[in-house]
Amino acid sequence: MPPSASRLFAQITTSERPTGNKVIMRRAVVLGGSVAGLMAARVLSDHAEEVLIVERDPSDVDAGPRPGVPQGSQVHALLPAGQAQLERWFPGFAAQAFATGAPRPAGGIGKVFINGVLRTAPMSRPQMPGLITTRPFLEALIRKRTLAVGNIRLVPGRADGLVFDGDRVAGARYLPAGAAEPVTVTTDLVVDAMGRSSRLGDWLQDSGWPRPPMRRMPIKLNYATALYKRDAQVSDAWVAVAQTTPGNGRVARIGGINSVENDQWIMLVAGYDTDRPSRDADDFTARCRDHFPQEFRDIAERGRMIGDVVTYHQADSRRRDFHEVDRLPAGLVAAGDAVASFNPIYGQGMTSATLHASCLSAYLRSDPALHDEPARAYFERVRVIVDAAWQISTFADLDLPHVDGPYPRGYRLIRWFANLVFRASMTDAVINERLARVTTMVEHPNALARPGTLWRALRAAG
Repeated sequence: MPPSASRLFAQITTSERPTGNKVIMRRAVVLGGSVAGLMAARVLSDHAEEVLIVERDPSDVDAGPRPGVPQGSQVHALLPAGQAQLERWFPGFAAQAFATGAPRPAGGIGKVFINGVLRTAPMSRPQMPGLITTRPFLEALIRKRTLAVGNIRLVPGRADGLVFDGDRVAGARYLPAGAAEPVTVTTDLVVDAMGRSSRLGDWLQDSGWPRPPMRRMPIKLNYATALYKRDAQVSDAWVAVAQTTPGNGRVARIGGINSVENDQWIMLVAGYDTDRPSRDADDFTARCRDHFPQEFRDIAERGRMIGDVVTYHQADSRRRDFHEVDRLPAGLVAAGDAVASFNPIYGQGMTSATLHASCLSAYLRSDPALHDEPARAYFERVRVIVDAAWQISTFADLDLPHVDGPYPRGYRLIRWFANLVFRASMTDAVINERLARVTTMVEHPNALARPGTLWRALRAAG
């Protein structure tokens, strides 16, 4: 009997470092140098003589977001499960991040507001100090650690297609930076890490393979983010999240404050549908003053803004269900946003990418028939991660008035239970901790369905 989703999730999210590396291929090619691509390359380095990363953006972009990451300037969160995976594949990662400028968390001053009410249930002390940085800072460190591995090489260029040999992928084409003609490299395995806009489906279809089906949920999310100089005379805020849920005349909004490297705050305000924050600094300040708690007002009105307000729009959450395809070529996997991209307010993107790398490691250590069979065991593991993140994010998004489905089976019952647990988590420390372990992807959502959690939530609800 195959393991349950919860058990498989626990195996994937383990922080134990694998041993007994076995080289099973000559070359692997990773298309895309995102967090997903870098993590995949690190895993592949244990099993390939050579790993080639093809990335269109230059690698020397440590001072800012890559052009290929339009959301790179926005607030990002690395969930505890993601940090555990970074430590797993890059021992001492957090210590290096702190040594190179990541701020060390100040205890006891993280705040969560729901509809203007401060969540009072205390959280347990985390096992490791949390990494709170900008996306460019974190990605630059992952890139440095990855490219320090001797058999990994990054080449600047744009992915241009795949080469098939019968029922397998035997090569990849890319257009080197500044070149007029593409280059073809032979490979034993190709990883699609090209993000939300991946062209893999087109390449498969053009070569006679079925396109993986895509599911979408329209969210129409609108972000605006600004950097401020951190100043104790302005605010003692370290981390703050403020969410307004829809209903009873309330408009769904979310805001966030993170203390990040270079002695800065990065602050975000977000709305949905026609509620669109602009690049105007006065509009940003007004939103912080009128829609969010005092911490936001203090920083926006009294703090010193660094640079301009940056906006971002994401139309939908989406997932490509490779596990549903009846025919797949051997020698091909996909990772990160190329598989699934969620509402970014839940912070699942980078963490999911690290967990896909864990899925790849488990697959490569299972003695796969790389040249003869499609990587279905890999995609089944990835499905467990995607299902968990999709359930967390889309169930919450279905409460938004402009989102009209698709509704999963049993939606009403699950929604009732989710709302019960959420209300209980506001004041009950045990429920709060259990919910946090699920929303930070440390445990599978099924963990909340244990009878003891239900009874405790019912008691807390009174």
